[in-house]
Amino acid sequence: QVKKQCDQKLLIRMKTKCVPCSLNLDTQCPAGYTKITNGTGTPDCRYYLEIKTYTLAFPGCRHHCVKEFEQPECCQGHWGPDCMGK
Repeated sequence: QVKKQCDQKLLIRMKTKCVPCSLNLDTQCPAGYTKITNGTGTPDCRYYLEIKTYTLAFPGCRHHCVKEFEQPECCQGHWGPDCMGK
């Protein structure tokens, strides 16, 4: 039996919205994603507050999230929806 299907595992990465670090402790990743940062997250972003005619930027935190996704793919020498060979 020759293997026809060789699915590829993909890792999808995303970051949550930038918020004040003190408020980021309970931030959750979207459904299906796993949080890979701890505590208040990573302090690598800025969030903005609009006050009348001014916009102020403050340092903030966000969490990094990952999701494993399996991409269906045929092995070499196979193709089509059923991964048939020659």
